[in-house]
Amino acid sequence: MNGLTTLLILLALLAGPLRAQDVQPGDLTLTLTIEDGPDVPYVGEMVLVTLEGRFRLPIIREAMIQPDLEGFSWMQLGTDYWSDQRIDGYPVKVFRRRMALFPERAGALTIGAFTHRLTLLGPHNKWVEHDIASDPLDIEVAPPPPVDGWWLPVRQLRVADEWSNAPDQLGAGEGVLRVIRVEALGISPDLLPPMPEMTSPGAVIFPHPEKRLVDLSAQGPVAVAFWRWTVMPQTPPSAIIEPITFRFFDTVARQMRSVTISPQRVAVSDADMPDPDPPPPPGPARTGLRLGALAAGLLAGLGALLAGRGAGRRDEVLWALGLHPDQRALSRAVRMGDAPGCWRAAQALGRAHDGLNEDGRKALDRLEQDLFGTSPKTPDLAAFRRSFLGALGPRNPFS
Repeated sequence: MNGLTTLLILLALLAGPLRAQDVQPGDLTLTLTIEDGPDVPYVGEMVLVTLEGRFRLPIIREAMIQPDLEGFSWMQLGTDYWSDQRIDGYPVKVFRRRMALFPERAGALTIGAFTHRLTLLGPHNKWVEHDIASDPLDIEVAPPPPVDGWWLPVRQLRVADEWSNAPDQLGAGEGVLRVIRVEALGISPDLLPPMPEMTSPGAVIFPHPEKRLVDLSAQGPVAVAFWRWTVMPQTPPSAIIEPITFRFFDTVARQMRSVTISPQRVAVSDADMPDPDPPPPPGPARTGLRLGALAAGLLAGLGALLAGRGAGRRDEVLWALGLHPDQRALSRAVRMGDAPGCWRAAQALGRAHDGLNEDGRKALDRLEQDLFGTSPKTPDLAAFRRSFLGALGPRNPFS
């Protein structure tokens, strides 16, 4: 071994292994802060936090390790944001993540430490792993105050009430689609109240499945719910949809508030009301007396026929003569152009029989689609009556 080789070996032993460049205080920082808000938030109330990292050393790659956040549900407000800034005269790469936390229980809760796993560029272009962590934060959470109904803590609430067409100018047999849009800032969609029940003693109301979604904003998540109903006035062709009221907690003003959706009249316009039945043509008085006597005789004979029979047998006779109350209700609804009344009469007839054949079910499905579908339209009630009555099975003696 020559002298030069020996010298190189000695220098290598004295230098030892390559070390990562020293990390000085302030070179790498990670801070978690709670944005301005109440000192003690309620359960379910949004808590905004910002996670910020500042790095004065070259970073090759990074990964954020998030704690379990036990006792919170959470939502990240958009993607992580990186920027190049100059702070205290140094070029600094800044990382920022914003999150919305929702406490799930009262008491003392801890937001655990976030860990940023960094790969730094060390001496001689060597990659060096280095972790930095934020300090955990403790917060106190209060139980929700007693409320009558759903607990809804939000920063802002907007409600819009829309109709597919003028609800008080409907055509005969038509329905109208009502859509209520609820938009709440500072809450996740699953925490919105359930779709309310819309009621009216004078209307057929068919609810549709609700839709929920979320928009992310700088102020927090915006939860949106769409509540939808198809409404058809009954006979008489006018109804009042009762008001809908729900309460929410204003987290900015720190007080309960209420929202009321006004009542709405739903009616068939006068121009689309069916014309009344025309009066019978005038005739000789003798003809009127003769027809009256014939009708009286028929009614008397029918009464004598039914007098000695049981209730079930009387229904059979009335059905055979086309005079059963369910038959008459269906015929009256068809004559008046009353589509909801026609549907109700068909339901009663279906219950009083041993079922419908395939043609009957198809006829009833078509009527329900015309009444309650996404695009309501005026059904052909006379055609429905013919196909439906022809499809009825035998009467159920126990109905």
